[in-house]
Amino acid sequence: MSERSSRHEDGTLPRQLCQVVGLNQNYTSRVGTGYHIQVEDRGPVFDDPSATWVRRVNTIVYANYGEPTARIVWGRDEDFPDLRTQEHNRFIEGRIEAGAVAAREFVELREERQITRIKSLLLLYHESRDESAKAEFEEANRHYPFVFARAWHELEDERSEAPEAVPPEPEIDEIIYPLDPAQRELVLEIERIREGLERDLAELKRAGAADDILLATCAKMLYRAHESLTQRAGRGSDFAARRLAMTKNSLLTTYRQVRARLIRQREG
Repeated sequence: MSERSSRHEDGTLPRQLCQVVGLNQNYTSRVGTGYHIQVEDRGPVFDDPSATWVRRVNTIVYANYGEPTARIVWGRDEDFPDLRTQEHNRFIEGRIEAGAVAAREFVELREERQITRIKSLLLLYHESRDESAKAEFEEANRHYPFVFARAWHELEDERSEAPEAVPPEPEIDEIIYPLDPAQRELVLEIERIREGLERDLAELKRAGAADDILLATCAKMLYRAHESLTQRAGRGSDFAARRLAMTKNSLLTTYRQVRARLIRQREG
């Protein structure tokens, strides 16, 4: 099929030609943990919350890929305008490469936070024999032995400079991305809706069009979304799936209310 025959009369490409090859890349962090980065162009998709067609690029990062301790540590959707042209395909190819770079940067920053957290937990346990601290750093050692080893060696080097126990660094409150594709898609959708809600609510607030009732409702829904995305109880269970679905539906209802008010505000 020639390039001319593959285009519509208006010069745009058909939907099936608006999807470029993704990227699969193995990556070893500076401390030695193995990761797998997957960046995929999902092509034009219809986004229910915004009721528009978008070009969606999805990034998934697996830690300990191919091992029993494998887990997803990062998931991200980026939406771009749905421009069905060869030029936009080239733009998306560039965004796929940029997504892989961002994923590697995320991995390194995440491991730096983990090292800091583990060091403080080790100090706390050394001074107080706190069992919850022990349980947490032992779990870190099971899943991320290279990160734990780096934390241990750094602490040994610093021991003479900081012999006193210090309060542990705040727990790393991370989003849980299930290995199950259907549940993972729910998590990513909740993240997209949450970002849209926060963005539109901020615009309403700047315009002075967000009353106390709306602000309180949004705060409650955003808190529930945060709980659902970071909760660790019942992972992989039917309860977890139902909870994610209920969170998505409630958050979507609130987002549509905010979106409708914002549209009325823009139209004056």
